[in-house]
Amino acid sequence: MSMAKSSPRKPVLRRVLLGALLLAAIPVAGFCLWIAWLGRDGSAPSRCYGSIVNGRLENGRRLPYAEGNYRAYSLLGFLAGRTFMHATVRDAVRTAYDELRQQHPELRFLYAETGWPWGGRFAPHRTHANGTSVDFHVPVRTLAGEVAELPASVLNKLGYAIAFDEHARSGDYRIDFEALALHLQALDRAARQHGIAIARVIFEPRLQPKLFATKTGARISRSLSFNKAPVWVPHDQHYHVDFKVPCGSSRRG
Repeated sequence: MSMAKSSPRKPVLRRVLLGALLLAAIPVAGFCLWIAWLGRDGSAPSRCYGSIVNGRLENGRRLPYAEGNYRAYSLLGFLAGRTFMHATVRDAVRTAYDELRQQHPELRFLYAETGWPWGGRFAPHRTHANGTSVDFHVPVRTLAGEVAELPASVLNKLGYAIAFDEHARSGDYRIDFEALALHLQALDRAARQHGIAIARVIFEPRLQPKLFATKTGARISRSLSFNKAPVWVPHDQHYHVDFKVPCGSSRRG
């Protein structure tokens, strides 16, 4: 009885495929390492130029992927370099999170997209060009009232495709408006501590009354500037904060 011999081509084919995968992974890994290097703190200060629509950024910095009571919206977005901002903005955001961790340790927060390390056009956003704009995913609770995090994946455009109804609910989650207001209040204080300010907050107008109906929301409705009308994309699953930072002309040279 003869034994069937395995084809010698299969091990060779596996080695070729493995080699091809490794070769493809090298530039991706290199890009991620380069992006990580760009985010290191150094002696050169961040400098912003132009506007949030038509601007650029030098020496952008970013928050850690996760720390204490917050994390980035997506590891994929973080590794792709989509969470860079002006260093002073970064410091203010971190200070606000630190305050909330001390005063409300049970809460959890997600920061979302901010911009490229060098600023400039940041599709699909129309702004985020000069490192002074930050998106935050809304803090949420389960319908049972437990603190949760907005689920973000490639299936829902990293959280940006999630839609909340008129009751501020989406599936098993509801927006925690008091936590949102507490975060904005902390951001306002932290920005002033770092010598900047909040220029405006963009949040879904139909949900703003629920935000302003909370204890802390009533206060920030008087101290912060909010959009009055809907903007070009829904802002129910996230809120956009523009910081007022001294920036130079967008011209080079």
